[in-house]
Amino acid sequence: MTPAVVELRQYTLHPGRRDELIALFEREFVESQEAVGMALMGQFRDLDDPDRFVWLRGFADMETRKAALESFYSGPVWRTHREAANATMIDSDDVLLLRPLDGAPAFPSGERGPVGASGPGPGAVVIGVHRIEGPDASPDPGLPGRFMTDLAPRLTAAGLAPAAVLVTEPAANTFPGLPVREGERVLIWVSVQPDQTAADAALSSGRSDPALAALFAAPLQLMRLRPTVRSRLHG
Repeated sequence: MTPAVVELRQYTLHPGRRDELIALFEREFVESQEAVGMALMGQFRDLDDPDRFVWLRGFADMETRKAALESFYSGPVWRTHREAANATMIDSDDVLLLRPLDGAPAFPSGERGPVGASGPGPGAVVIGVHRIEGPDASPDPGLPGRFMTDLAPRLTAAGLAPAAVLVTEPAANTFPGLPVREGERVLIWVSVQPDQTAADAALSSGRSDPALAALFAAPLQLMRLRPTVRSRLHG
């Protein structure tokens, strides 16, 4: 099941401190966020940026999001560990507020490793982020309407079957203490792969498909991600 509201969060960290943040995050911030109504869907190391941490969390609706964020960020776990977490970060405001695209598949949800486990999780994940309105946007505002019928089958044939597809949630951010990217509209797709070799081969195949040429053209942020050991989204 895919939550009705999803955040895609990308953190830029001080050099060399990603594993420090992940260890703290997966020890202290997974079950404690879920206890107040959030779904921790996936945590990842960005393979192309050693100082970037990417994660996904979801909520039943915008009202639940507001209540859950207020509870967590005013609660004892965050108060105890926020200084240590914030000390690893340069920027934590690159956040997309999303909702599932109609007709898209639900996020898969696998088992996560136990508290205290370390290292990578199984498989690989690829995320494509397409700007369709706003600064530097693609001249393709109709992309969401035709994605599932025209492009998802081509991605699947290339080996990049979308495990989830999301678009910008238009509701106002009701928890301004955590900014989100505004003034743009995006579509993202998520593909789960058995390993990085398969992921890279599928990306090569997708880029070589003429029917996907426009999809893989700029502006596109393409993330090659390695799940953490406690990520539910993994190969």
